[in-house]
Amino acid sequence: MRPEKISMMDEILGRVRGSTFLILTNHGGMKVTAERELRAKLRSVKAEIHVVKNNMFRHVTKDYGVEQLQDGLKGPTSVITGSGDVTAVAKLLRDFAKDKNLQVIKMGALGGKFLSKADIDALANLPSREVLLGQLLGTLLAPAQQLVGVLNSAVASLPRVLKAVEEKKAAASA
Repeated sequence: MRPEKISMMDEILGRVRGSTFLILTNHGGMKVTAERELRAKLRSVKAEIHVVKNNMFRHVTKDYGVEQLQDGLKGPTSVITGSGDVTAVAKLLRDFAKDKNLQVIKMGALGGKFLSKADIDALANLPSREVLLGQLLGTLLAPAQQLVGVLNSAVASLPRVLKAVEEKKAAASA
């Protein structure tokens, strides 16, 4: 292979290894203005998109260790890499594809594990990080709140029990 191609492959592999996720997309049929818009939106979620040659990326998938990605290397292909939140990128891609009426997502990888299109769609449907943290906090606090409720009911019932005992003694002495 020619040195410049090896250099290009090393650059792509460096980008892929330096990111927490990668998503293969189809950029065929996308107008230049739409592509610019997508690039700008991806920058806001700490991700970037690069058009790659399928043959060159085929070698990268072998080095990266996720060879199932080779199935997505048909037609015009772009690679989205980043270090941000993969769910935010998946949501952005889903909404962008819906707005532009395009089939964008092909497949991807997260932490070196293969993700199908359905997996990426499932990531896009997850609640935001803040909502998930709130749900987790609510789940962790639920047993403590129930314990406080039980203790409060026991303390609240004590005066009623004492009143009943007093009335019983009063009735017995009368």
